[in-house]
Amino acid sequence: MNGRVWKIALVGSLVLNAFLVGGLAGGAYQWFTAQRMHVAAPAPHVALRFATEGLSAQRQAQFLEALRTARRDNREYAREGRVARREVLALLAAPQLDGAALDAALARTRAVDTALRAAVENGVAGFAATLTPEERKVFADGLRERGQWREPPAPARAAQGK
Repeated sequence: MNGRVWKIALVGSLVLNAFLVGGLAGGAYQWFTAQRMHVAAPAPHVALRFATEGLSAQRQAQFLEALRTARRDNREYAREGRVARREVLALLAAPQLDGAALDAALARTRAVDTALRAAVENGVAGFAATLTPEERKVFADGLRERGQWREPPAPARAAQGK
C-alpha cells in the first residue's frame, strides 16, 4: 500500500472513532441525566393527607387523625362501594347486558361513594373549624394543591377559560 491509501484509511478511522466516542458520550450523558432525574424529582404529594404540609407537626397529626377517624367510622361505606363496583364489573362481563340491573348497581355505587366522600369532607371541615384564620388560609392553599379540591396547573385553567 502506498502512502495515500494509508492517509485515507487513517482519516476514515478517525472519523469513525469520533462518531463512536460521541455516541458513547451522548448515551452516557442521557443515562446519567435520567438516573439523576429519578432521584432528584420525587413524585409530588397530591393525596389529601398532604394538604397540611404547611402547618405545624401537631396540626398535621390532628388532621391525619381526623381523616383516620372519618374513614374508620365509615368503613361500611367503603366495603359497600367495593361490593357494588364488583357487581358492576360482573354485570358488564355477563353475556347479556342487563341495563336495569347495571343502572341499579351504578346508582348504589354512586350513593355509597357520595356518602363516604361526604363523611371525609365533613371530617376535613371539622378539622378546619379548629384552625386559626392564618392556619385555615395555609390549609386552604394546601387543599388547592392536593386532594379532591386540587386545581389544575395554570396553563390548563387558562385553556378551560377560552
